[in-house]
Amino acid sequence: MTEQTQFAASNNDGLQGRRAVVTGGASGIGFACAQALAQAGVTVTIADFNDQAAQEAADALGGKAWAVDLSDTQALEQASIDTDILINNAGIQRVAAIHEFDPEAWRLIHRLMLEAPFLLIRAALPGMRERGFGRIINISSVHGLRASAFKSAYVSAKHGLEGLSKVTALEGADYGITSNCINPGYVRTALVEQQIADQAKLHQIPESEVVEKIMLTEPAIKRLIEPEEVASLATWLSSTAAGMVTGASYTIDGGWSAQ
Repeated sequence: MTEQTQFAASNNDGLQGRRAVVTGGASGIGFACAQALAQAGVTVTIADFNDQAAQEAADALGGKAWAVDLSDTQALEQASIDTDILINNAGIQRVAAIHEFDPEAWRLIHRLMLEAPFLLIRAALPGMRERGFGRIINISSVHGLRASAFKSAYVSAKHGLEGLSKVTALEGADYGITSNCINPGYVRTALVEQQIADQAKLHQIPESEVVEKIMLTEPAIKRLIEPEEVASLATWLSSTAAGMVTGASYTIDGGWSAQ
């Protein structure tokens, strides 16, 4: 067995036949995670606001689609989720100074990126406890550990997600349930691309200069992260090989948080 094959076997340890729910799974980081898990033998449910995109992604991976508005948190209060792996990935971004930030947009980000993960974890825990196995992976951000100007809603939601993840780790420890955060910097996704115009306006620079002058100033490695790099870590955290890894926050930020 080659070194590469040994790594792949370790990364996929115990995943065959498992079930996963991935929010925001129709595109970007979510789809990359769903694809990696499906390749490891996991049956994946794509949870996404876009019904058609969720179904197309599920069909491509031989999985299931769940069309859901995660910002409708009242509806999630009655949810019951039977899954071995839960990846809380869905998110949006709004960029504005605090004194100009629309309050409803601020609340929307918190409903979608903090309240919804709480309710989904709450819905998945009973089944995980009963089976004695669970993997909860919260796609946080380097902004869950650091702050940037003009992102008050996003930064505060991600900081809250970090705390939620740690409490979940403590409560799940006796039942074979782990809970961890993945903390990427800027990933090459539609969410990041959509920020470019807003950042250009805020900093009064051309859009063509945003990636170099705004997004890549902090990382030591000067490139955007690929979704597949995040998915690789999520796959390992889902495996039995990561059974002692819980309550942690794993940075994939090119050295941003090393400073």
